Amino acid sequence: MNIATTRGLAKGSLSLPNILTFARIAAIPIVVGCIYAQAILDWPLWLRWVALAVFIAAAVTDFLDGYYARMWDQQSALGRMLDPIADKLLVASCLLMLAADGIIHGWTLWAAIVILCREILVSGLREYLAGLRVSVPVTKLAKWKTTAQLVAIGFLLAGEAGDRVIPHTTEIGLLLLWISAIVTIYTGWDYFRAGIHHLIKEDEG
Repeated sequence: MNIATTRGLAKGSLSLPNILTFARIAAIPIVVGCIYAQAILDWPLWLRWVALAVFIAAAVTDFLDGYYARMWDQQSALGRMLDPIADKLLVASCLLMLAADGIIHGWTLWAAIVILCREILVSGLREYLAGLRVSVPVTKLAKWKTTAQLVAIGFLLAGEAGDRVIPHTTEIGLLLLWISAIVTIYTGWDYFRAGIHHLIKEDEG
């Protein structure tokens, strides 16, 4: 097997970065299932800790897959497509389950709605611009936004179980969710403005 073939396989679907991304997607039904069983079916409270542990492991893969892809030159088209999809699936699934659980309720539902709408808007914009071969790079603030979302969801997944260990765990999670929603609005507008700028240039060209 020559070097070119080896590199091709490394950049294929079975490279470690892509495996980590697949693992993040596979973690979603486990997290959702644990919260559903505890909150809806009234199963033991320790299931929230299981959900949190799996969620943290999935969140860590979000950092590791990109890190290893860059370090080992294993970046691939499949990885670039799946990575943001995996992030959005994880965040959206957890937010919906937490809303069903009742932890996210009242006015806080608007924070979750803002986050979900922004993800759909940016995904659609990116897909359209990709057809025009226009790339909109991820900003550092957008990465911090994702981090804030993951931390907020982690606190909320702990929920009642977390409140028994650290007082106001749920309230901290809700506060962080609002903060991430506010940052989400700014970054979403930033992407939208950049996308509109490229579209205007395309029409003028």
